[in-house]
Amino acid sequence: MERFIENTMYGARWLLAPVYVGLSLALLALTIKFFQEIFHILPDIFSIAEADLVLVLLSLIDMALVGGLLVMVMFSGYENFVSQLDIAEGKEKLSWLGKMDASSLKNKVAASIVAISSIHLLRIFMDLKNIPDNKLMWYVIIHLTFVLSAFVMGYLDKLTRHDH
Repeated sequence: MERFIENTMYGARWLLAPVYVGLSLALLALTIKFFQEIFHILPDIFSIAEADLVLVLLSLIDMALVGGLLVMVMFSGYENFVSQLDIAEGKEKLSWLGKMDASSLKNKVAASIVAISSIHLLRIFMDLKNIPDNKLMWYVIIHLTFVLSAFVMGYLDKLTRHDH
């Protein structure tokens, strides 16, 4: 009975595989949205104000960072929790594949969230005249919470790695 339960629990890790496939569909949706933004801005490229162009570019950078985050979580999560990726010898392989454990993945996700939040906050600062002060305060507080959380997670990870 114990062996059956253990094998069932171990096999249940494959329930995560469709979640990672779903993330690839989310990446496809993000890619479509990215190019939709580009096609939306192209007809107005010569008449758009510089500040508005910068806001659109920051939005595109934001989407690129989210896309990178999706790829990192998809591949690292799959390799850490489901199965190793079997990539043929002659095929291109990402240098970090197989090297990122759950702890380093967590830290990279936290750093990515801080970067995404920074871009979002910069977009807000670019449009400061349209943002009420109380909302601006909350945006800054939330961003600082992300920064502090990432710092604390990194510090705790450093402490635990140092002890072992």
